[in-house]
Amino acid sequence: QVQLIESGGGLVQAGGSLRLSCAASGGTFSQYVMGWFRQAPGKEREFVGAISWSGASTLYADSVKGRFTISRDNAKNTVYLQMSSLKPEDSAVYYCAADVHSSLPSRYGMDYWGKGTLVTVSL
Repeated sequence: QVQLIESGGGLVQAGGSLRLSCAASGGTFSQYVMGWFRQAPGKEREFVGAISWSGASTLYADSVKGRFTISRDNAKNTVYLQMSSLKPEDSAVYYCAADVHSSLPSRYGMDYWGKGTLVTVSL
C-alpha cells in the first residue's frame, strides 16, 4: 500500500510562486510514475502533470505548460510541483498520485492518491 502526503499549499498572490511537495511511503517510489492533479470548487478533477520514474520524461497540461515544473528526488521519496506565474484560476486542491504500473508519464492510470493540499491564488 502506497501512502502519499502533500504539503506546501497556501495563499499566494497572483504572479507569485509556490512549491508543493508529495512524500511517498509504503512502496518502491523510484519505480513509479508520479502525477499531480487539481480540483477547483464545483469542477471536475483535472490533470496537471506527470513525471516518469527517472525524471527524464514529463508531461503537462496545456494550461500550466511553461509555468509549472514537476521534479522528483528518489532518494527522498518525494515529488515536487513548482508553480510560477500563478493565476487565480490555478486555485484548487492539488493532489499527488502514483501509477505503479506504467513507465511513461500519463494523465491516466493512477493507482494511489493523496488527500490533497489547498492552493489559493488571490488577485
